[in-house]
Amino acid sequence: MTRRGFLAPAAAALAAACSPLGALNALGPRDGGVRRRARALAYGDDPRQRLDILAPTAVPARPWPVLVFFYGGGWDSGERSQYAWAAHALAARGFVVAVPDYRLVPTVRFPGFIEDAAAATAHAGSVAARYGGDPGRLGVIGHSAGAHLATMIALDRRYMAAAGAPGLIRAAAGLAGPYDFLPLDVPASINAFGRAPDLTLTQPVTFVRPDAPPLWLGHGTEDEVVHAEDTTILCGRMIAAGGRCEAKLYPGLNHADLIATFSPLFRKKAPVLDDVTAFLRRELA
Repeated sequence: MTRRGFLAPAAAALAAACSPLGALNALGPRDGGVRRRARALAYGDDPRQRLDILAPTAVPARPWPVLVFFYGGGWDSGERSQYAWAAHALAARGFVVAVPDYRLVPTVRFPGFIEDAAAATAHAGSVAARYGGDPGRLGVIGHSAGAHLATMIALDRRYMAAAGAPGLIRAAAGLAGPYDFLPLDVPASINAFGRAPDLTLTQPVTFVRPDAPPLWLGHGTEDEVVHAEDTTILCGRMIAAGGRCEAKLYPGLNHADLIATFSPLFRKKAPVLDDVTAFLRRELA
């Protein structure tokens, strides 16, 4: 985008911003008190339609709330195995966390990856109780393109309804997400959405509504991949429509910084993890 959304050259910038995050999985420390409870659970027939589940090791007084975490990658890259450190961070704060893969461009185009996000979320809800989770308290969270997925399935009712789980999502959080990025003018968005008959249906801002799940949106002010304006626009329109939204801008943080602060190595840079998990605990209480 030139005014908001993905900035040129978006595809190269996004790859450069997100690839170091995968290195945190191999090199960075992880939060303790968490274990992987399930690996490669199938929510569809495609090899990419698999998810992992992590949960706290502590025995809860009541079932844990559930989160489905969607990683970014411009809708054309990413692997759940690269983001176990982020799932550990969330699970250590008292959530059962599902991390799905989803089909990517060019194997699918819009709305295939969003349909996968909804199917993965529905499946996570259906199995959450096996791992100490409460499917009645389920939220979705994502970074970058993953934030787009999370907000689309939270706001556009059709996806979760088609997955057989309308009303399952009780709260949604987006980190550095693209929510209002028309016109399509860079390869990442053109390849993912350019064939859509109605481009407005690709945009989370189209689906603001007063009865939507509450949103929390965070963005770094130095993000050169996705404009922070996307966060302020979506949050402003949600509130104007009578919905609930909280927006938080983090001075000096760039696109990768926002999710990197989930790692113990970078957590002191900004309280992103504390802020988003406080919102999710409150809304999923």
